[in-house]
Amino acid sequence: MASKGPKRHLKRLPAPVRWQLPRKIKKFVTKPMPGPHSMENSLPLQLIVRDVLGYADNGREAKKIIKMGKILVDGVKRKDHRYPVGLMDVVTLPDSNESFRVLLDKKGRITLKKTDEGNIKLCKIKNKTVIKGGHIQLNLHDGRNYIVKVSDATKAEEDTYKTGDSVIISIPKQELINHIAFEEGKLAYITGGKHVGDIAKIVHIEKRKLYPDIITLETEDGEEFKTIRDYILIIGDEKPVLPSLNA
Repeated sequence: MASKGPKRHLKRLPAPVRWQLPRKIKKFVTKPMPGPHSMENSLPLQLIVRDVLGYADNGREAKKIIKMGKILVDGVKRKDHRYPVGLMDVVTLPDSNESFRVLLDKKGRITLKKTDEGNIKLCKIKNKTVIKGGHIQLNLHDGRNYIVKVSDATKAEEDTYKTGDSVIISIPKQELINHIAFEEGKLAYITGGKHVGDIAKIVHIEKRKLYPDIITLETEDGEEFKTIRDYILIIGDEKPVLPSLNA
């Protein structure tokens, strides 16, 4: 008996909690394809167009809009309605000259916010490796890998990037244009836990060998709280590099 291919749909009720969609209207929902974001942390493009932005009345209309190449993600036309869209991705509609950034609401659900900064994107460095020639490969949270070329691999000062830092990518050229270090005094966007969606300043980093680092943060109102390093996305120094995050 021939084996069946991967399922393209999943039931709505057990869909990831970060998906902001009605659960009991229909039985099934489109399943995102494997890609730059995990299923738990992304929405398929079809749901973005139909359910979040409301630019289509049904799935057929949404698919048609996407197939026509009218939706850009990070400056690239995406014609597969199952393409996964995740945190900090920029969704652009050239016909209406609108851009939206993928963020998280206070309940940790994926949401889109209209932005005037559709030409840049923030990415978190999840990991880094040294490749042939001593150059550095940065593995970013959105699945992309970026090569940083160094003139001399023996000079540690040329390697300024560390896991947990953030980089700014230009859109649509996809070039690395800036770097923000993970350190005390920086502003952070919280991506998980009780304070998801909040912006706060790092006041202390408690490094631990066998467990995730504990980060103490302070909100603009003076409230202090703690979270783990995994839930931190560095967004700037005194102010966010993306002003729309403050609005």
